[in-house]
Amino acid sequence: MLEEKKSAAFKNAVTVLVSLLIAGLFLWLALRGLDYEKIKSSLKKANYFWVAAAAVFGISAYWFRAIRWNLLLEPMGHKISNSNSLWSISFGYLMNLTIPRSGEVARSTALYGVEKVPVDKSFGTIILERVIDLICMMIFLGLTLVFKFEAIKSFYINSGFQPNPLLFSALFIAGILGIALFFKFKENFRRFSFISKIIDFIDGIFEGLKSVFKLKQKSKFILYTACIWICYFFASYLVCFALPETSNFTLADGCFILVVGTLGMIIPASGGIGAFNLAMKFGFMALFISMGKDATAGAELGLAYSFITLPLQILIMLVMGLISIPMLARNRKI
Repeated sequence: MLEEKKSAAFKNAVTVLVSLLIAGLFLWLALRGLDYEKIKSSLKKANYFWVAAAAVFGISAYWFRAIRWNLLLEPMGHKISNSNSLWSISFGYLMNLTIPRSGEVARSTALYGVEKVPVDKSFGTIILERVIDLICMMIFLGLTLVFKFEAIKSFYINSGFQPNPLLFSALFIAGILGIALFFKFKENFRRFSFISKIIDFIDGIFEGLKSVFKLKQKSKFILYTACIWICYFFASYLVCFALPETSNFTLADGCFILVVGTLGMIIPASGGIGAFNLAMKFGFMALFISMGKDATAGAELGLAYSFITLPLQILIMLVMGLISIPMLARNRKI
């Protein structure tokens, strides 16, 4: 048991170290070649009233996500309190600041502690949430393709991202085949106790995924999903008004910034540090190029924007996450 704990601690330490190295690399790439004084000047001129307004929308997204999670768990016979849902989500986000992508498991585990919802089933609903979030982001991407096509093209060129369609197609086909084979032969492997437990866990995940088809309040689910992404949009867009140089950005510009920022947060760096900054650097460069303005000025403003938005996001995660610890401990069921 002691050896297992040491091994787990070592793996976690290595994961955190790698995450910090990734963050450091991306932050260096974001900062190199730019005038720090201009970035500092932009931060000094910022109107932080708009930052506070953005924070209200950022926190509101937590609440709407908590209510929506309740709707996903209800078809499986689990009616949880909205407060326990909120604090479990907050705890999960806090864990993401330490070990990237650990928040999903931490969130399910926290919910089990206060509501006794099986981890595999709640984890399945979280995966479903990620799929729905991806669909919502694709909607925003579609809007930016319509209204900000030149900016998208500039971002693609400046970021140096070169997707391999053949590789993506192969991975997609392999995934579909893997799922099909799992369902075809899973009963044959149940005679092995260890594999049987894994199969039961995967079955629980799929039950969570299927919960969307059993929703009793579909209209509410759609409404809360829209509210979550409207909150994300305004939490991102309102910060533009804090900087004089970007205070004239349009709603279409806001959609573009949200999509680029979301892409930056996908990269497994601690709290999105570095990756988000680099994404904003390229994103604002692309916007400025599409407007016929200087790309370097755009890059500097993008970093100024990121040095406001990212600390705000991290602060919300820390405050909500730290509050969640005593709240979850108080509501814990033995």
